[in-house]
Amino acid sequence: MSPPSLQAVILAAGKGTRMKSGRAKVLHPVLGVPLLEHVLRTVEVTGAAPIAVVVGHQAEAVEATFAGRGLTFVRQDPPRGTGHAVQVARDVFAAHPERTLLVVNGDVPLLRPDTLRRLIATHRDEGAAATLLSALLEDPGAYGRVVRDQTGSVRAIVEAKEATGDLRGIREINAGLYAFEVPALLGVLGKLQPQNAQGEFYLTDLIGLLRAAGKPVAAVAADEPAEGLGVNSIAELAAATRTLRARRTEALMAAGVGIEDPDSTHVGLDVVVEADCLLRPYTFLEGRTLVRSGASVGPFVRLVDTEVGPGAQILDHCLLRECTVGPGASVGPFAHIRPETRIGAKAKVGNFVELKKTTLGDGSKAPHLSYIGDATVGPGVNIGAGTITCNYDGAHKHPTHIEAGAFIGSDTTLVAPITIGEGAYIAAGSAITQDVPPGALALGRARQVVKPGWATELGKRRAAKRTEGPPAAAPVAAKAHRKD
Repeated sequence: MSPPSLQAVILAAGKGTRMKSGRAKVLHPVLGVPLLEHVLRTVEVTGAAPIAVVVGHQAEAVEATFAGRGLTFVRQDPPRGTGHAVQVARDVFAAHPERTLLVVNGDVPLLRPDTLRRLIATHRDEGAAATLLSALLEDPGAYGRVVRDQTGSVRAIVEAKEATGDLRGIREINAGLYAFEVPALLGVLGKLQPQNAQGEFYLTDLIGLLRAAGKPVAAVAADEPAEGLGVNSIAELAAATRTLRARRTEALMAAGVGIEDPDSTHVGLDVVVEADCLLRPYTFLEGRTLVRSGASVGPFVRLVDTEVGPGAQILDHCLLRECTVGPGASVGPFAHIRPETRIGAKAKVGNFVELKKTTLGDGSKAPHLSYIGDATVGPGVNIGAGTITCNYDGAHKHPTHIEAGAFIGSDTTLVAPITIGEGAYIAAGSAITQDVPPGALALGRARQVVKPGWATELGKRRAAKRTEGPPAAAPVAAKAHRKD
């Protein structure tokens, strides 16, 4: 396999002051993953290696979040601008002068792999020393303008505050993503000068330095202007999330997934939804959830790291986490399925049922108002309403085993550890503390006592009191007046 022709530096040192948050900007979530994760995935698609990430604010937290990814972290301390960030990463990319260098901001979650590929292709076709990504905006506002010469080559980037006259009317702005030829970059990198009282070095100044050195600079405009625009506030974070959510739902619908209300449906980056599924309004699919063909989910359902089998139904107002639902099974409405639970084929979990670390066998049913925890339930079991497995003694968790075909009556308490044998019956209202053999009937409740006529006599006594009226008031003794 040929060596990589690309390498990358990702700028992720910024504090994100406008976020008004104690969290590093690149760690804020968009569609369930950090901002920086979106950028990393886009860059990784290009095959760039090495990938250096320049970190500064909360460097330890950023490095810990992305540990094990084969990244090279470079500390920028203190941060002195984007140009300085590239300078501190110099040793990483200078080791591979033959590889084109991508410089990408870490806060651009809307950047598409195809846009980076276009940037790289234009860079090579133009034989440029540097190529930048630009965007065409109706109102370029405070963004730096891309100034081109008569041949279409980039002459300079002029900051908005310095743009006067015709320059202010330029709609093409600098999006802050670049491809550089390393030898040409190294030739001007040391010439950067601080441009403000804070002593910051601007990456944009490299374009003017390259042109002054006689090097060609090109630009390619993004198809979607927002691709290169960074997220700098919580409002912009929400806007980016809306855009990415729309991209996900549009791609799923194009692949044959039914989505009744795309605006209210949230599907994470790592979620897989097969064709012929139906996602109803206010469905949230997160983590590494997998929804198999023919399944229906929602409305008002949240699935996290959950597998839903073919033809299964997850009904209204359910929360499922780290569990598996078998083919043709039904869950809900109003069910809570907790981690390490497996629901068998054609099993039924009904309203207000909670399962925790439980295997519910094929065709078994827990239709109403039950808690089943740390349990193994065989196939064909019926669990009546109000059943509770008492799995916790205050210090340890204990298992419950319910074998195939057992019938658990309503309002039953099963005190673990306990085993209910195959085909056994538990009478309604029982508290079961001992194992029940296969085929047996177990009762664990107080004997019923009936007192004939008791209620009738009570009614008569109450009626008599009502006809007698209230008792006469006791006489009030006259108060003695104290004479001083």
